[in-house]
Amino acid sequence: MKLDHNNSKFTVNGEGRSNAAFTLIELLVVIAIIAILAAMLLPVLSRVTNSAKKTKAKLEANDIATAIQAYDSAYGRFPVSAAAQAAANPDFTYGGIYNTPTSTWPSPVPADYQTNNSEVIAILMDQTNYPGTSTPTINTNYQKNPQQTIFLSAHMSGDISSPGVGTDLVYRDPWGNPYVITMDLNYDEMCKDAFYSLSAVSTGGLNGLINPDNSADNFQYRGKVMVWSAGPDGKIDLGSAANQGANKDNVLSWK
Repeated sequence: MKLDHNNSKFTVNGEGRSNAAFTLIELLVVIAIIAILAAMLLPVLSRVTNSAKKTKAKLEANDIATAIQAYDSAYGRFPVSAAAQAAANPDFTYGGIYNTPTSTWPSPVPADYQTNNSEVIAILMDQTNYPGTSTPTINTNYQKNPQQTIFLSAHMSGDISSPGVGTDLVYRDPWGNPYVITMDLNYDEMCKDAFYSLSAVSTGGLNGLINPDNSADNFQYRGKVMVWSAGPDGKIDLGSAANQGANKDNVLSWK
């Protein structure tokens, strides 16, 4: 095969058969078309991937909430530590660290007890030690789960950043961010999440929340458990409504 510089055609066995040859211009056109099609498909593939991840996050959040309810039914209490119970006001939110337009949430307050969801997951998955270590969890010696029941089955990621349950026992969503979990620790059949209780976020009763006394930042869910993910962007906005901006793509499961 050689290139004839006079007519810019690829020839086979030295014969310039036009029906079996591509001009350089034709070849470049084909490459350009392929590049355009690839550029058009990438956003579509990205949307499909994110949609699949949102479905997965919804299922995982629902599994967490269902497992918490099963634990409550079995023991007559929620899978929390004494420290979380003492810090409840009136309920307690196990959260991660999320970017907001101006800072991070939650903002560290020395007097408050703040932690991620690893305590809850250790109890629900009946983990007495952190994977691969001798470091005890809140469920050491099965203190929080004496029946040794596995209420939650979840993928173990093997690290502390990937989706799934990490070696730190933090359950992360498909985008690698911790699930936020709130439980009705004062057993008034109302659940008050630290983020969704904000008036700016849940104004008008978005996502089925109510404000029993119309006081500031007191929106609550009429139920026992709230589990949510910050969604594809991994961000939240304390000053925006739940259906707008960074909050619009959050994935919720109320039980």
